[in-house]
Amino acid sequence: MKLRTRIKEYRAKHNLKQEDLAQLVGVRRETIGNLENGKYNPSLKLAYDIARVFKTTIEEIFEFY
Repeated sequence: MKLRTRIKEYRAKHNLKQEDLAQLVGVRRETIGNLENGKYNPSLKLAYDIARVFKTTIEEIFEFY
């Protein structure tokens, strides 16, 4: 199974750069880039923190296919 994310889409809606989101959730900008490119699977805590920033659910941001 592969993980698809909608982080980039949500960042655009909220007018956030990768660096901004990274700072909000306590990771490096590279981590956000790797998540967006499918090179990294987030921990449950990181997925929760990202969803919380966008005021949505983990399932709305991350999808296995």
